[in-house]
Amino acid sequence: MNRILVTNIGLLATPEGRHARGGAAQGRIRFLKDAWVLCENGRIAAVGTGEPPIEEARRIDAAGCLVTPGLVDAHTHLIFGGWRQNELALKLRGVSYLEILAAGGGILSTVKATREATEDELFDKACDALDEMLELGVTTAEAKSGYGLDLETELKQLRVIRRLDEEHPMDLAATFLGAHALPPEYKDDREGYLRLLCEEAIPKVAEEKLAEFCDVFCERGVFTAEESRRILEAGRRYGLIPKIHADEIEPIGGSQLTKEVGAISAEHLIVCPSEGIEAMAAAGTVACCLPATSFYLGSTYAPVRDMVRAGVPVALASDFNPGSCPSLNLQFVMNLGCLRYRMTPEEMLTGVTLNAAAAIHRAESIGSIETGKLADLVVWDAPDLDTLGYRMGSNLTRIVIKKGKVQGGRLRGLFE
Repeated sequence: MNRILVTNIGLLATPEGRHARGGAAQGRIRFLKDAWVLCENGRIAAVGTGEPPIEEARRIDAAGCLVTPGLVDAHTHLIFGGWRQNELALKLRGVSYLEILAAGGGILSTVKATREATEDELFDKACDALDEMLELGVTTAEAKSGYGLDLETELKQLRVIRRLDEEHPMDLAATFLGAHALPPEYKDDREGYLRLLCEEAIPKVAEEKLAEFCDVFCERGVFTAEESRRILEAGRRYGLIPKIHADEIEPIGGSQLTKEVGAISAEHLIVCPSEGIEAMAAAGTVACCLPATSFYLGSTYAPVRDMVRAGVPVALASDFNPGSCPSLNLQFVMNLGCLRYRMTPEEMLTGVTLNAAAAIHRAESIGSIETGKLADLVVWDAPDLDTLGYRMGSNLTRIVIKKGKVQGGRLRGLFE
């Protein structure tokens, strides 16, 4: 039996439950002092305080530090070819995201590089990124396609995600985002591309079981609200759970769609109107907010306090991608959650654990330190939860445990 006992935990901090927490409940965290966690066969077997049980188990000394659930990054564009550092000068001169896209850059530049990359090249590049994420405390992540915009490359991206999920220590949840932009070969045939997505790509993705979710970029110059509804309803007919990129640049009705299509999450929401917040609250949709993207683009920040007041569960994610957020550092996102969204450290922790897990349909198995859930834990070089929102620019992980095995952290070598 694979058994470990994490002892000498100065403070254990975790949300509780198996579904998203909104409103005041988002800030309710269970704190245990002088705690221990017993893990068996990759799952949490027991949690307690005081003297730990006498067990035949490999012991990991938390040295009086903070322990939380493993972090969950619920929104990434992990699989892509190339980078887009050449766009930095354009952005510094004030050229907008949509202007770069209209000129053939942005997403379309990455589409070209991704189409040209082999599956092995994409796998190796993404594997390096996952290694870095794991060292930063992330134990589960969502990964989207969307840089193919043709059937062959979209399937290639999704197959890379499946292979990573099978071979890398981290767990991945796959999202089909063929509706990320209109590909250049369809610039004069929107209806043709919509048919390709709904009648060919989505059925093929479902047939090969390559994705769990279907997403769409609902934005001016990309896909309208009505087109987004059509794509998400097609995905739902084939068993793909709806997600939606909404209200990132202009509020064109994306967040209001969440109730109509039963979206598990809405992403970005930088300019989300009150009607969208009301729709998400009614639908139980998780608002997956991406503050590092606002930081990088120099844009405003999503109205998270309004969402919390309305009872909308809020998750925080990186939006790691080569264009609008070339960062996978979820610890920085946690800082921004406190400093720019004005979330309390307790709300922030729920946002990167339990609510993020709910945004990818994983709250039953991850996102909190509770008996029966996967033994995904982080031992932090911090005495309390406030430190995670306060300290910036340093990797504070000491030990990262994934399914009961030490997989990362500064002190990883001591426990291998």
